Amino acid sequence: MRRMAIAFASAAAGLMSLVGAAHAYQIDPLTRQPIANAPVMESRPAATAVPRSTVSYNGSFAPGTIVVSTQERRMYYVLGNGQAIQYGVGVGRPGFEWGGTKTITAKREWPDWRPPAQMLKRRPDLPRYMPGGPDNPLGARALYLGSSLYRIHGSNEPETIGQAVSSGCIRMLNEDVEDLYSRVRVGTRVVVLR
Repeated sequence: MRRMAIAFASAAAGLMSLVGAAHAYQIDPLTRQPIANAPVMESRPAATAVPRSTVSYNGSFAPGTIVVSTQERRMYYVLGNGQAIQYGVGVGRPGFEWGGTKTITAKREWPDWRPPAQMLKRRPDLPRYMPGGPDNPLGARALYLGSSLYRIHGSNEPETIGQAVSSGCIRMLNEDVEDLYSRVRVGTRVVVLR
């Protein structure tokens, strides 16, 4: 009986190490496959997607400004009079974080997607082109930020909102990016805070 208990404990420990090893890979949110040679992420609670709502806002930004707090994983569209619309967002994973001020230079509904050369170098298995639609990783709308490769866009993976998993883009729920899209114009200032 004791030998069986020891054998069972040993098998359970082996299984636990296998389960732990399975979680040692970083998962690509686009393909849901392990990313080879990606640094193992330290597990910490992440912010979760929050319902869009009007909140008190005492920041110093002018009405009409989009402010992204990457630490909070929240976006604020400043309304003025001490209020803003708050959205939950997904942000860049470690190594792909950024901050600064950009301007919206283009807006697209159901945009097509062409992964940039840097992304294709990391992920040669990605398609070279994907037409707009529900399966497209850019989702329902995209707001292009300056001459950068970054965008504020919808997502075909709503579970990633509130996470730090992107290659630097700001992800939103499709219904939230549609709401924001209707409120902003080309030339809108976007401030990304780290």
